[in-house]
Amino acid sequence: MKITRVHAAAVAMTAVAALTLTACGGTDSSGSEGDGTVSGEISLLTPIFEGSAGQRLLEDELLPEFYAEYPDVKVNVDYTTYNQLNEKLTTSVASGLVPDVMMMGVGWVEGFADRGVLANLSETGLTKDTLEESYAPEIVAAGMWEDDVYALPIMLDTRFGVARMDLLREAGYDAPPTTWDELEEMAKALTVRSSDGTLERAGFDMLSIDPRQMFITMLYSAGGSLFTDDLSAPAFDSPEGVEALELITGLIQDDKVEDVGFSAPNADTNPLLNGRAAMGIAHNNIWTQAQEADPALLDDLEPFILEGDAPGMFFGGTLATVSSTSKHPEAAQALLEFLASPGPALAANEQRGNVPALTELLDSEYVQGNRLVQFAMENLESARREGGPARWLEIRGEFKPAIESALLGQKTPEEALDDLGAAAQTAIDRG
Repeated sequence: MKITRVHAAAVAMTAVAALTLTACGGTDSSGSEGDGTVSGEISLLTPIFEGSAGQRLLEDELLPEFYAEYPDVKVNVDYTTYNQLNEKLTTSVASGLVPDVMMMGVGWVEGFADRGVLANLSETGLTKDTLEESYAPEIVAAGMWEDDVYALPIMLDTRFGVARMDLLREAGYDAPPTTWDELEEMAKALTVRSSDGTLERAGFDMLSIDPRQMFITMLYSAGGSLFTDDLSAPAFDSPEGVEALELITGLIQDDKVEDVGFSAPNADTNPLLNGRAAMGIAHNNIWTQAQEADPALLDDLEPFILEGDAPGMFFGGTLATVSSTSKHPEAAQALLEFLASPGPALAANEQRGNVPALTELLDSEYVQGNRLVQFAMENLESARREGGPARWLEIRGEFKPAIESALLGQKTPEEALDDLGAAAQTAIDRG
């Protein structure tokens, strides 16, 4: 059921009409097509379309479609990775050589918009109300700063619960947990240790994703928030945050459903795939990993929302922005809107195994053929993101050591979050 590149390219031909945005409709905002009004040589900085397959998709399939619409525009592509992206963006801002179109992560837009690096897209017709016709409100909010739109979503990365139903059935369960109490009970029952106490199977794996993202997912499940509504103070150190981290540490230290060091975000194989975990918090791309490692597992991978006082589902992702200093802003916005339109966005998500942000793509062959991506899209109204304050990129680096200090028993959950909250408040005040 996987969508073909030919089909993706065909969808791209009708992308603009479906998205109803301003610059990619065959006629630009000035009413011209190919007459030089939308023209110029522009640069694109992107951490997606990586590798030879991604480069071929962008340069051999997608950009030719864009050039057919805008023959007077030339795009120079600068490929990077997410590990290098922040450094590249920071260096470009410092040098004054900012790319015309920049892709960046959820939580990054606020800081660069606050510094005046990004063009205000609301001033060119991409308003919050217009975008919410095509995206869930929380996804639109990820590209906003101070009530204006500065970015369009391209793709999402989601985190939620995933269970190995074959292992659950062996233990007498016919469905994943629906409450925290059920989660704890089932995780203990599904944990397997050898006679000498060595962990052979984690009942609930929490260590295969970034500690920050793991904690935030459980924070949302507890009904908590990262920051106050006005973004003036942290809220993750609230009673809900402490409750979430106490659940996490309790599962490891008291219930012993997983041992620190049993898995890690850079593990070669996710423990759900080799049977070393029965349940876990996972990235949606575990489906793609299973397709490559052992397709027979696909029928046994069951997604579920981590339900505490609220649905616990996290999303990050990639958004496209335009430089506020672009010499060819019309061409830059035309490219941005093209990349965010259904055909190109679908092809980019398929290439990476990610979740399309556009609501209408739920019905595509690719989404319907990938149960975890389909589950993510069907539950996007419950998903929440990271980020918020302009200093988020500085604050987020403090989460991992704070969470790990609680996991290792060096601090209580409350102490760890109090110290993290104090560091976050200092950063916010400095901003």
